[in-house]
Amino acid sequence: MYWNEIIEQTLNTTKANIARFQQQFPHVSHGDGKYQLMNHTDWTEGFWSGILWLSYEYSRDDLFRQAAIASVHSFIDRLEKESHLEHHDIGFLYMLSTGAQWIVEQDEAARKATLQAADLLMKRWRPSAQILQAWGPEGDPENGGRIIIDCLMNLPLLYWAAEQTGDSKYADAARIHAEKSRRFLVRGDGSSYHTFYFDPETGDSVRGGTHQGFRDGSTWTRGQAWGIYGFALAYRYYRDPAFLDTAKRMAKYFIAHLPADQVAYWDFDAPQTAGEPRDSSASSIAACGILEIIDHLSADDPDRTFFYSFVERSMTALVDGCFAGGGGEKAEEGFLRHGSYFVRGGIAADDFVIWGDYFFLEALVRLTKGFPGYWYERPN
Repeated sequence: MYWNEIIEQTLNTTKANIARFQQQFPHVSHGDGKYQLMNHTDWTEGFWSGILWLSYEYSRDDLFRQAAIASVHSFIDRLEKESHLEHHDIGFLYMLSTGAQWIVEQDEAARKATLQAADLLMKRWRPSAQILQAWGPEGDPENGGRIIIDCLMNLPLLYWAAEQTGDSKYADAARIHAEKSRRFLVRGDGSSYHTFYFDPETGDSVRGGTHQGFRDGSTWTRGQAWGIYGFALAYRYYRDPAFLDTAKRMAKYFIAHLPADQVAYWDFDAPQTAGEPRDSSASSIAACGILEIIDHLSADDPDRTFFYSFVERSMTALVDGCFAGGGGEKAEEGFLRHGSYFVRGGIAADDFVIWGDYFFLEALVRLTKGFPGYWYERPN
């Protein structure tokens, strides 16, 4: 019952936020407990739509459904205009909006839009380098051969498109990209680079680096969490044991490097001292990824107990140390305090971040109802 009580509080916050946000989308806060609102210009809008769909599936309250459907219409409009979609984060935007509506309601217009989004993501496939380019136009001198670990969580859009259409081009590109990510972003000890550079013409490896981490060779905790979940989802689709093994190694590294209170700092190599920013969103994403790993372990696998015990401990720590509660109109607008967006850039280093809220709720719903988020088609 404990998790259900927390979900009920998130529902109270979300109801108040529907009225507050209207047609806009929450992004991050800036020290005041209030979300900065966006008008479909960023990579994060899908997380609000995902929260609405999860809230509806959990509660069956039509208020959430109507708000979710309204959000989906805006995503379809953005897609038709191809507005602010020149990046790899198409999966974050569309699997949690149009993709969610298809999964929940089998709405044909939502399915069509999600397939269009997959085609848009495929425009970032670079045959010469054999990667999905993260940022910038083709041939960009800085980013032309660059991948980032976040992209692993956008690949499910391509897995889904391959299943829906029977066209292997989506899955083939995604598999090559996932395998390159496994080989070059993940280090031998299970830690990870945030980004990696390849020669855009030959595909030869150049170097690992970071954009948001502490330094080039450090392990940015949110990136580590993206890797845990992303490789577990790659295993779900391809059934390649190497992907599951990588997800498990990354999860064990994440767990082993947490502080005593179990809430991740923003980077595992940053000083773990008082005042150093945490990232509650990294902990939430990791919890979801580890729950996905557990789905693929046999009943007698000792890692099942180890991982499940960690998830319960981690989620309890998030509730005890970061949860803002659900106090209605005058309360804070987010679920989890102490998220960080871009610490080195000085942007929302200790604030609410909407993806942290989404993954926190996804983990809670998975723990209580047993159904996951919107990263793959669910069995009938």
